[in-house]
Amino acid sequence: MAKLAGVVVIEYHFPVSSAAIIEEIKHLPPAEQAEVIRFAIQLAQTRPLAPAELTALAERLSRTTDPAEAEKLKSAIAGGFYGGSAHA
Repeated sequence: MAKLAGVVVIEYHFPVSSAAIIEEIKHLPPAEQAEVIRFAIQLAQTRPLAPAELTALAERLSRTTDPAEAEKLKSAIAGGFYGGSAHA
């Protein structure tokens, strides 16, 4: 671990588990935790969904009787297939 002008730089030379990353995030100052949260939300909104996630949305769409929810799910499926929009 190196320290440069108040910034801690951690170099990982081996695979790091998500649990280890989460533990590191827990020890960040609140402002940096907020930055991580913003990044995670942005990533979740722009990445294509996994097949299982798309299937779950399609199943919800097939069961809904609410037209507004149906439109939201259709949009989430399209965005989840191509990436780039929020998912339901």
